[in-house]
Amino acid sequence: MGQVIEVNELTKRYGDTTAVDNLSFTVRPGRVTGFLGPNGAGKSTTLRMLLGLSEPTAGTATIDGRPFRDRPRGLRHAGALLDAGDVHGGRRAAAHLAALARSNGIARGRVDEVLAEVGLAAAGRRRIGGFSLGMRQRLGIAAALLGDPPVLLFDEPINGLDPEGVLWVRGLFRRLAAEGRTVFVSSHLMTEMEHTADDLVVIGRGELIAAESVAEFAARATAPSVWARTYDTTGRAALLAALEAEPSSVVRPDGDRALTVTGPSAARVGELAFRHGVRLEELTPRTASLEEAFMELTADSVEYLAGEPR
Repeated sequence: MGQVIEVNELTKRYGDTTAVDNLSFTVRPGRVTGFLGPNGAGKSTTLRMLLGLSEPTAGTATIDGRPFRDRPRGLRHAGALLDAGDVHGGRRAAAHLAALARSNGIARGRVDEVLAEVGLAAAGRRRIGGFSLGMRQRLGIAAALLGDPPVLLFDEPINGLDPEGVLWVRGLFRRLAAEGRTVFVSSHLMTEMEHTADDLVVIGRGELIAAESVAEFAARATAPSVWARTYDTTGRAALLAALEAEPSSVVRPDGDRALTVTGPSAARVGELAFRHGVRLEELTPRTASLEEAFMELTADSVEYLAGEPR
């Protein structure tokens, strides 16, 4: 079922601006791959080149070894949601999908199936102009699923979805990957990818930053830390001195009563507190999050940085 997406030395320039710069990565079937990057990183441009909607300046982007534009009935090979708002508002939902089905040689009965699958069975005869953003997102997902394709690409698919819709999309992506399909999801929501993706492709300013599993990427962040709190002011000073004497330990006061410790484990912090007679009110290990890793690794790639007011 699944097919491989391959991007090889892909470059896109608009005049003097380079949107995608010598980008190479592979997306494999049977897994959900998140496509992450700050705004302006080149994610949407890359997806458009994958789908043949934009011509590369250099390099290649293929699905199952062929450019997508070479597929005459593309929805049978890859389904995509790029912009849920890019649909004629005067059309009815079912008519919109039926037109896509006819142009791709897909049976009309498939329209009702995908409307039911995305929760829009009762809205098929409604005009799209009256849809909420969340309903448009569901309709876009229905269009992507229409040809029952082995490859699916989604650009910011949870925008406008309510919590129930977000849970539904997570389950859908997991099911599609479990069926052996290639699922490639572009998003700026790090926490969402933490819940959804197996692998990540991370870019910044059009260049590759990382292509690896979620766990490997999260491990790139600052080392896990320990948060310790005590009401014993004198004891806190003694514990601070003991922790600073530990090899490779970095200790940072956190308010008047707590310490954030990087290096020693929670067990070691507790042992030192006991040895110095310090009663800890709380001792909490903190693991690095995907969002922390993302912020650290893309800090130099953010297009606009907020600064101090002038």
